[in-house]
Parts: sequence; C-alpha cells; structure tokens
Amino acid sequence: MKKIFTILLSTATMIANLSCGGGEQKYAILNESKAPFGAPEFNLYNTADYTEVFKIGIDEKRADIKRIIENSEEPTYQNTIEALEVSGATLEKVSSIFFNLNESNNTPQMTEIENAVTPLLTELSGYIFMNDSLFARIRKIYDAKESLNLNEEQSIVLEEYYNRFVRGGALLNDADKATLLDINTQLSLASIEFGNNLLADSKEFTLLITDEKDLSGLPQGVRDAAAEQAKAEGHEGWLFTLDKPSCIPFLQYADNRNLREQIYKAYYNRGNNDNKHNNKDVIKRILQLRQQKAKLLGFSNYAAFALDEKMAKTPQAAEQLLMSIWQPAIQRAKEEAANLQAIIDKENGNFKLQGWDWFYYTEKLRKEKYALNDADIKPYFQLENVLNGAFDCAERLYGVKFTERHDIPTYYDGVRTFQVTDSNDEHLAVFYTDFFPRPSKRSGAWMTNFVNQMNICGKNIRPMVVNVCNFTPPTGDTPALLNIDETRTLFHEFGHGLHGMLTQTHYPTVSGTNVKHDFVELFSQVNEKWAIAPEVMRTYAKHYQTGEVIPDSLIEKMQRSSHFNSGFETSELVAAAILDLKMHTIDDYTNFDCNNYEQELRAQIGFIPEIEYRYRSTNFAHVFSGGYAVGYYAYLWAEVLDCDAFELFQERGLFDPETAKSFKGLLEMGGSKDPMREYIKFRGAEPNPAALLRARGLIAE
Repeated sequence: MKKIFTILLSTATMIANLSCGGGEQKYAILNESKAPFGAPEFNLYNTADYTEVFKIGIDEKRADIKRIIENSEEPTYQNTIEALEVSGATLEKVSSIFFNLNESNNTPQMTEIENAVTPLLTELSGYIFMNDSLFARIRKIYDAKESLNLNEEQSIVLEEYYNRFVRGGALLNDADKATLLDINTQLSLASIEFGNNLLADSKEFTLLITDEKDLSGLPQGVRDAAAEQAKAEGHEGWLFTLDKPSCIPFLQYADNRNLREQIYKAYYNRGNNDNKHNNKDVIKRILQLRQQKAKLLGFSNYAAFALDEKMAKTPQAAEQLLMSIWQPAIQRAKEEAANLQAIIDKENGNFKLQGWDWFYYTEKLRKEKYALNDADIKPYFQLENVLNGAFDCAERLYGVKFTERHDIPTYYDGVRTFQVTDSNDEHLAVFYTDFFPRPSKRSGAWMTNFVNQMNICGKNIRPMVVNVCNFTPPTGDTPALLNIDETRTLFHEFGHGLHGMLTQTHYPTVSGTNVKHDFVELFSQVNEKWAIAPEVMRTYAKHYQTGEVIPDSLIEKMQRSSHFNSGFETSELVAAAILDLKMHTIDDYTNFDCNNYEQELRAQIGFIPEIEYRYRSTNFAHVFSGGYAVGYYAYLWAEVLDCDAFELFQERGLFDPETAKSFKGLLEMGGSKDPMREYIKFRGAEPNPAALLRARGLIAE
C-alpha cells in the first residue's frame, strides 16, 4: 500500500538540499542536515518541538502564498505555478517527518500534537484553496494555456492545480466556503480518531496461553515467537496478538477451535467492540461529512466526487470491473467451502464450516493435495535473502544498486538505510526499511517518502523513501523467516519504493507515486510477480541453515498450488472493494449502521458467510484513515494492468532488456504523462481484463 497523507497539500516541497534557512535555529529540525545526502537527523529531533515547528512552517507557507498573490507582475507559469511548487519548505519538511513517524513510531505525545496541528493545517488548506486572488492568477494561466507553449508535464501540473482549487471550493460563495472548511476540519479530526481507535483496539486484545496443550498443531517457530512475545510483555507462557505474523499462523495451525474463534473474532471486530475505541459512530460521521462535501461541490455522492479525478472516472465503471471479477471468484469460493466442509465431515467434526475454520482446514487441504505447508517453505525465505532478491531483480531490470549505509540516522533501532545508485554510480535515492511489528506501529505495510523528488530552480533533489512492514520477527537463533504472503508483500512495497526512487520529473506534484490513484498499484503489484517466478526464486530462496537452493520439487508444488484458495483470496478482496464503493453512494445516512449495511450488502451480492470482508468497516483503515476512500477498487483496476504487463515479460523474458527499459520509462515518468496512453505504448495494445482472471486461475489460461 502506498500511504497517502490527505491532510496536507502535496505540492509543497523542499529546496536547497532541505535547508530551512541559514544559521543555527532553536529547533534542530529547522537546521540544515549534516547527515549524508541531507537525510533527516532523527536522533537530534525533540518530539515536543513539532508543534512550534509546525506553526513556523504554517506561517512561512502563508508568507510564500502572500508573496505570490501580491506579485504585481502578470501571472505566469513561473511566478505562480512554479512558485507554488517550491513554497512551504519548512512545512513540507516537518510534515513529511512527523506524519511518517506518527504511523510507524506513535506515542501519546505525538497523538496530542496531531490533534493540535490538524485544525491549523486544514485552516491553511482553506486559506490557499479558497483564496479568490490566488485562484484568479491560476485561472488566468489556465484559460491561456493553449498559447503558453507548455510541455506535457507543465500542462498536467497546471491542470492539477486548477482542479485542486475547484475541488477545494474556489468556485463556491463565501458561506459555502466556510461550510466546506468546517467539513474538512471535521473530516481530518474524524480520520485521526478512527486511526487512533483502531490502533488502541488492536493493542487491547491479547491471547495468553499457559497450558501447552492449547498449542497443539502450532509449528515450533510459531510457539517460539509467542514465547518471546510473552516474555517481552512480562508473562509466563505464550502470547498471541492481532498482528498478522502472530494471529494468522494461529488460525492456520491451532487445533483448539474455541481459541481460533476467539482470535478470529477479535481480529475482524477491531473497532467494533462497543468500548471507548468503537468506530461505528465515527464511520457514520465520516460518511455523512463526505456526502455533504460532495454535494456542496456539485456531485451526486462522494463516490462520484472521488472517482472524477481517477482513471475509472465513474462509480459505474469501477463497479462494472468489480462485478466482472466477483462472479467467477464467488463461484470458486463456494467450491472451496464445499471442499473444506467435506474434510470436516470426513473427520466427524459435526459442525458447519465457519470463518475461524477456513484458514485451518485450508492448510490441511493444501498439505493433502500438494504435500505443502508454510513450514516447508519458510526456511528458504530468510528476510535478508528475500530483500537481496528484490534488490537483485531491480538491478537486473533497471540497473540500480543498493549499498547499505551505517552513517545515515534512523528513527528506531532495526531500521536500515541504503544508498541507491544508477548504472553510472550516480546517486538516485536513500532507501529505509522498517520491517518488524512493535506496539507503536500501526498494522499493515506501506511506502512513503521522507523527501520527494524534484528538479526545479536549478536543484535536482533526489528522494528518500521508506518501506514499513510488519513481518514475522527473528526468534532466538532463528532469523526472520517469511511466508509467501510476506515475501510478496516485501516485493510489493519495494515496487512502490522503486516508483518513488526512480522518478525523473521536474515538478513534485507529479513526481514518483503522485499519479492517478488507480494507476499507482500497477508498479507494486507487478513487482510481486518476480518474487514467485521460479527462475527468480532459485537466485535468492536458500535454506537459512544449509544454504541449499530451494529444490525444484518444492517450486513445482508451489506452482501447482498457486491458484489454490484463489476463490477465498479474490472474493474477500473484491467484497471489501465493493463495500467501500457502495457505502459512498448511499443517499441518506440518517439510520446508517455499518454492521447492518455489511449484512445487507452480503445478501445483495451473494457473499457466503464462511468468508469475511478483507476489512470490515470498523477496521477499514485504507478507507477511513488512509486516503483510499472509494479507492480500494484500485488494487484490482491496477491488477488488470499488472497481469497484462507481466504477460509481456513472460513472452519476451523476465529480464528482457528492451521490455525492462520500456517499463522503466513508466516508473520514471511519475504523473507527468497520460498513464493509459503511455501504458498502451508499452504494451502495444489496451490492457486485457482477462489477464487478471487467468493470473488468479479463475478462467482457463
């Protein structure tokens, strides 16, 4: 997942190597960095300073905007659009650092700061986007664009600014502008509340096992990790949490059905426990506010508003894609459910398959059909080797090299840093990895930037990118070993990282992952394909004890089982995307209850009760706190592209130089060109949706 911060303008950026002024400042974060490449000096920053630095940054941003407005010269691209692009250096710096750390290393103090500065940032956004004088300058340039001889990147940036101002309320009257500003403030605070509730509720549940009999079925590695977790928390026994590396193996292997039910319900009911962390009312409030905002801006509902600026354009187009995948997926899921029930009946289980049984009996069936389980696979997927495998693929495809550095400051023990160079050994980026769970980190996996790329005003600023994940940590003498899902996740986030690191644009508004939302996942999802390609696995998948390369017999089993459980995996994903989309098309939320709505939608689309939405509403962070509102469908929209693109690599060779060079052009262009036009140039044809169904084994190849 590409983490999107929606609170701030994404147009501000740093200039002059991140310098925020000459001389030593009172606050360390304002000083020019002395670290290599001007990297953030996290070790020098004081959390208590963020509030004041935000205020300084906001004042400077206002002053920059005021200078643009009061410029007596006729508006030009340079004195207005480019001036906006380089405005607010201090605010961009503190925002990029603070909001990233708030996700990955949160403290109560940071939550207080977030609550305090969010209204100030929303007010600043209103000051900019509802400013008649500033919009008049932009509109004058926009209306004259045909005569300005702009290149494509400049035209797209201009179009982006004009649309942001219109969508930000520039065309509204003063009363409606005030209303929109109030709505935006409330939405920002509600989004923070949702995320905080989810994090708190996730931490609230633990399953402490003190009787070893209750560990029956669990592999030794899972037991060892739980024992270390218990010890770290000051307990005797084995402790399981709602972090995926802890709870998913429990659901897969634990023989104790009652305990599986406990942890399953706790995971899917996060934010839905009728306690102080309940998100149901927050969701209703967010949906109502979004609807008000959409209608104020002239749209029938929030789905129409959100999709108007994406490749899909309309809710109907997004829904059409989702339903075309849904029908074959749910049919396959029903077949899978019947197969699992047959195992239960064969074992005289005398119960009907439930959600907390699916993972467990799927593992049994996998072992029965393919003689394969995670315990066979994980020893070959040591984290260090998987990471090196991702690096090696990037070098073979795009000519980039990764060199670990130990002189670049980090924000937490265990975070690693790498210098990224191109085939000519020229500096491209700084890359951070943060791979293991901790109580201060939210769940999931994402990529963001500490520094955005830009090449303007004579300064070519290269990006600083971070991948944050929650992988199974090392235990005792055993290094971190990944399952296949975690391996794919590493390659997925690294794909986002490459998108951010390779970008070669001029303007930060369109650099790196600043592309249309339903285009951004192409680069992460296609990168997953190399992770599980047999010829690639043979280069990095080596037994952590013996160094033995993964045997062909195991690869063959993995290949034969690659479509196993695809009905479940596809239907839970598509159902969540449909939930996101449909929730935002409702006309009246007066009596809305998210739990009731989930059940109504389940009946409407024929979603079987044995499978849960990948995310239920109360823990759907993508949608209610992560910037993916009416955007979860984008994973599937982009999957059509990535499956279609990878078929070309399969036809020509996974590391075919010409194909890789052409695809690298898509990575480098960011949002500076029309994405579908450029994709068609790369592929030689429009993307074929059947490629997704073939890749998931839902239709014949």
